[in-house]
This record gives sequence, structure tokens and C-alpha cells, in this order.
Amino acid sequence: MLKKLIFEKYIELKKEIAKVIIGQDEVVRDVIMAVFSKGHALLVGVPGLAKTLLVNTIAQSLGLSYKRIQFTPDLMPSDIIGAEILNDKREFKFVQGPIFSNIMPEAQLDRFMFNIILDYPSYEEEIEVVKATTGLSQTKLNTILTAEEILFFQDLIRKIPVIDNVYEYAVSLVAKTRPNTAKALNITNDYISWGAGPRASQYLIIGAKCHAAIKGKYSPDIEDVKAIAPQILRHRLVRNYKAVAEGVSMEHIISELL
Repeated sequence: MLKKLIFEKYIELKKEIAKVIIGQDEVVRDVIMAVFSKGHALLVGVPGLAKTLLVNTIAQSLGLSYKRIQFTPDLMPSDIIGAEILNDKREFKFVQGPIFSNIMPEAQLDRFMFNIILDYPSYEEEIEVVKATTGLSQTKLNTILTAEEILFFQDLIRKIPVIDNVYEYAVSLVAKTRPNTAKALNITNDYISWGAGPRASQYLIIGAKCHAAIKGKYSPDIEDVKAIAPQILRHRLVRNYKAVAEGVSMEHIISELL
């Protein structure tokens, strides 16, 4: 029953986000999964693909605060963390910078669970984007989940049971990424400088649990691991010079490992 609640809330959340974000269904899914999994997402794409709008929209739908830092050559530490400002009472008061948004656990500050690639919209989607953004209408978003409900979902997903063969597949998949080891494949030895560590195995299982939950399943299977593996592995593997010279993409390498 509780897992069904995650599925229902996920569908409701996607519909709410779709009021503003046109297309990018997999990207929206992955960002929501990162939140539900208590992880961080690194969104990668050329300028103008609505990365900022996406994050802002999801924050509104989840009832969370949102801050943005634009990195420029003249950016100073005080622009990020804030500074002591002299107020009208001749007292110094600390004014928080944009880093003080939703506080992240210390162990995750410099770690990303997912690497999410944003691509250009399709022709039809771009027409819808232009129609929706060149008029006067403004979309009002409803809050679908509270911060307390998100924390509850995060704990609930951790409690989802996993059978041994799924654990074994996830760990074996990560082991295949490590060149010159017992489980390394030929493509690994040929094109990878170094592979993923144990954190990737942990995230594969947590991500698979979340993927199963938003699909309305009670336990993840190997297909759930495969569904989220590219997002978890693509920024943890490093291609060697041979791979770059021969034009072997990271996506191709990961597909061969799967």
C-alpha cells in the first residue's frame, strides 16, 4: 500500500511538472528519482535547454526552496556563502548566500548520484515550447509533496527488499568497469582508464529500488538496474586516449557492459 502511494504521487508530480516542462520525460523522471533516493543530480546540457526552469519547477512542486549560483570569473566566496553586513543598528549581521537553500548532508556535498544528459527537444516539442512561452499566460503550480513526505518516501525506498541476484548483478556490472581486473571485459581493457568504485554499486541498488517504486513494483529486478545504470556510471568511468581517438562514446561502452 505504501509503495503504491509512491507510484501515485510520482504520477501526480510528473503531471504537475508537465504544465511547465514540455517533453524531457526521462530527465524529469531521473531528477525526481534522485530526490526520492536522497541523492544529487548533475544536469548536463547546452545553454537554453531549461535546466534552471526544470529545477525551479520541481522545487515548487515539492514545496522546497530554490537557489541558483551563476559561476563567473569574478565570483567570490562571499557570493556563495554570504557575508557579514553592517545593518542600520551598527551591528554586523550574517546574510546567507544562495548555498543556504536545502541543506545537504556533508558526505554528499561533492558527490552526484546521477549524471543526467539533456538533449534538444523534438520538432513538435519545440513548437509547444514556443507557444507556451511567448504569450502572457502564467502557469500556477500546486505543491504535490511536502518536505516531510519526501523524507518519508526516502526512508521507505531504503526499506524495499532486494533479492540476491539483483545485488550480484549490480556489483558484477560495476566490477566489469575496472580495467585489468578479473571481471573486466575486453572493451573495458581497451577503452577505460579507470572504472567505478563501490559507491556506484550502492547507487545502482538504491536507484533500482526507486525505479521499481515509481513503476508500482514491490521489488526491483535486473531490468530496473539496467534502466538507471547509464546515469550512474557515465560520470564514474574515464575513457582512455584510444577510446577518444577512435570515437568510442561512453554510452556505447556502457551499453556493451550491460
